[in-house]
Amino acid sequence: MNFLAHSYLSFSDEQIVGQFLEDFIRNKDRFSFPEKIGQGITLHRAIDTFTDAHPEIHEAKKVFSPLVRLYAGAFVDVSFDYFLANSLPDKTLKSHSEKVYRVLRNHERFLPENFLRMLDRMEKDNWLYNYREDWGIKFSIQNVLNKAKYLEKDTAVFDAFLKNKAQLQIHFDAFFPDLLEEARRVNETFSN
Repeated sequence: MNFLAHSYLSFSDEQIVGQFLEDFIRNKDRFSFPEKIGQGITLHRAIDTFTDAHPEIHEAKKVFSPLVRLYAGAFVDVSFDYFLANSLPDKTLKSHSEKVYRVLRNHERFLPENFLRMLDRMEKDNWLYNYREDWGIKFSIQNVLNKAKYLEKDTAVFDAFLKNKAQLQIHFDAFFPDLLEEARRVNETFSN
């Protein structure tokens, strides 16, 4: 899953911080944060593991694999943020996006410099809210292409997304309730 899904599947402010931190820290550093932030890091990992093993994700990857091979999962993650954003009422998505930026700013002392630079751009362009727009997902897809070491920057991933949007929506609809249930299950283990 991508930024919107990870933040949406958090059960506390600190978990939001941990969910975002996970992709920006070294494995050995994950235990150096307060417990609740650590829970977010653990939750992020559980979400990724569950997602990678889900049959709907394997099917959704087939949309992108002919173009990007092993990077297909990253593009499924970005695409699914589009469907999540569009499944939420506008007011809910806007409120959630604003809350995430506020929470991250309130916890800046835990965030690495490279994340803070990205957060500036994320907040300025309101990435979380704009995932609901085709142009917002196109922007995110291009970001993944720009970062991918072995992919051409002009690979037609966004065209594949548009062409297969209905099929990807079906996979998202079948997958996301399972993921939500798994996230809740993992969160319950923190209080035991």
